[in-house]
Amino acid sequence: MAKVTSGIVVACDGSDHSLEAARMAAELAKATSQPLKLLSVFPSSRLEKMVIGGAMPESIDEEVEGFGREVFDAAKKAVGSTIEPTEEVLLRGDPAKEILDYLEDNAGVHLVLGRRGHSLVRSLTLGSISEKVVRHASGPVTVVNG
Repeated sequence: MAKVTSGIVVACDGSDHSLEAARMAAELAKATSQPLKLLSVFPSSRLEKMVIGGAMPESIDEEVEGFGREVFDAAKKAVGSTIEPTEEVLLRGDPAKEILDYLEDNAGVHLVLGRRGHSLVRSLTLGSISEKVVRHASGPVTVVNG
């Protein structure tokens, strides 16, 4: 028996690759009559720098929310009038781990993500987020090479 997809989720970080992934995810959601959700992860490395720098919890929350707003606004602009996203999910932590946890908690979603994001140098030394997600995801994943 085939699994039924319960929605299309696009991982966004504001990079050109993630914006191209958002465009493709919107087309896929429209073609399959599935809802489109936007997902982003505020990286733990940025959180750690803020904490070490003595940032207060309120300013950390503001920074995270600002990051999410910027990323989601860019994704919505990329999607244009193709389809209206139904949800914005902003997480904090290691991007690959948080995305995989989200997929585990939301079985049946189809994830779309860009091949490269803002952490190019980090991906060259530690392995890319998209590679980690593809290797460990339990559901369908489409990687866009924008």
